[in-house]
Amino acid sequence: MPTPASLSPGSSPAAAPSTAPGSAPRSSLARLAPAAGRLTVGLELPLDNDWGVERGRADRAAGRSFGVPDLTEHTRLAQLADRLGFAALWLRDVPLHDPVAFGDAGSVFETFTHLGHLAAVTENAVLATGAVVLPLREPLLVAKAAATVDVLSGGRMLLGVASGDRPVEYPLFGRDFEGRGTAFREGVETLRAAWRPGPLQLPGLGLEPDRQLEVLPRPVTPEGIPIAVAGGARQTPAWIAEHADASLNYPRDLGALRLRTREWRELTGGGKPYLTPMVLSLQRDAGAPARPIRLGLSTGREALIEHLGQMAELGVSHVSFNLRPNDRPVDELLHELAEYVLPRFPAARATPSPAPAAQAAARKGSVAASLH
Repeated sequence: MPTPASLSPGSSPAAAPSTAPGSAPRSSLARLAPAAGRLTVGLELPLDNDWGVERGRADRAAGRSFGVPDLTEHTRLAQLADRLGFAALWLRDVPLHDPVAFGDAGSVFETFTHLGHLAAVTENAVLATGAVVLPLREPLLVAKAAATVDVLSGGRMLLGVASGDRPVEYPLFGRDFEGRGTAFREGVETLRAAWRPGPLQLPGLGLEPDRQLEVLPRPVTPEGIPIAVAGGARQTPAWIAEHADASLNYPRDLGALRLRTREWRELTGGGKPYLTPMVLSLQRDAGAPARPIRLGLSTGREALIEHLGQMAELGVSHVSFNLRPNDRPVDELLHELAEYVLPRFPAARATPSPAPAAQAAARKGSVAASLH
C-alpha cells in the first residue's frame, strides 16, 4: 500500500484528522473504518508477552498458570498505545477462567469495569469489546454499561457481541446453551431499543412507550453505539448483515479472507465495515518473511506492511493485533509498530485534538447532556 505523501517510514504515527473544526464527532466505528480501502490498526488487550517461549519457561518455573497475563503495567501500556496512535484497544469477555478446557483468561478484568478505567486514562483510542457474550448478560444492563463508557470516553465505545462458545458457563449463569442463538437476537433488539431516542419500547415484554421508562445515560450520538457481531453468533449471514453495524470475523489466510469479504460486501452492499483480529509474532529482523501461525502471522515488519496492504485491498477496515506470543518486550513492539507500520495505516480521530482544558470541558458537557 502506498505511503501517504505527508508520511514516510519513521515519521510520526499521529492520527489523521477526520473532520473539520466544529463538525459533528464521528462514531467510533467511523474512526476504525474512515474510508473504503483504508485500514486502521488496533491492539487486543492484555498487552503482555505471556505466550512467548521464554516467558512461558519463566512462568512455569515460578509456578504461574499459563494464560493468566501479568497486568502490573496494564495502565501504562494502554496509555502508551493511545499516545502512539493505535486506533483501538480491544477487550475480550471471559467471565470464568477455565484452565482445563480453554486455558486463556483473556483480559482478566471484568469487561465494563475495565472499559471505564480505560475511558479515564486514555484520550483517543476507540474502546471496543471483542466480544461481550450477550446471552450470559442482561441486555438492558449491557446497554446501560456500554452507554456509560461511551459518555465517559467522549463517544469512543464500540460494542462487539457474541453468542459464546463455552458450554460450562451457561448453566452457572442460569442460561440455556442451546438457546443462545435466540437469546442473542433478542439481546441485540433490546440494545437497539434502549439506545433509541424516546421512551423505551419492548412490546414483547409488555412495555409500551406510555410507561416513559428510559435507559440513561444516552450514547453520545443519536444513532446509538455501533454493534459489531463476532463470528456467526448462531445467526444467518443475512441476519448479521441486516442487524449489525460491522462484522468482527476470525483471522483467515488471504484466500479465505477474499471469499469472506466478498460475501460481506454482497450482503451489505459494501456499506458496512469488516473487522478482524490477528495474532502477531513480530520478528526483530525487519525483512523476515511472513509465515502463518495459529490465528495470525510470524513476520518482520516489511512483510507485515505488505500483508496489511493486501488485507485493505480485500476490504478489511481494521485489524487488531494480539501480541502475546512474542518474547520481545511489549514496549519495544509498540514502538516499532508505531514508527514503521502506523504511518502507513493511520487512525482517524473524531475531531482534531483540542487543548487539554477544552477536551475536559467537552467530556464534562457530554456527561451532562446524556443525563437530560
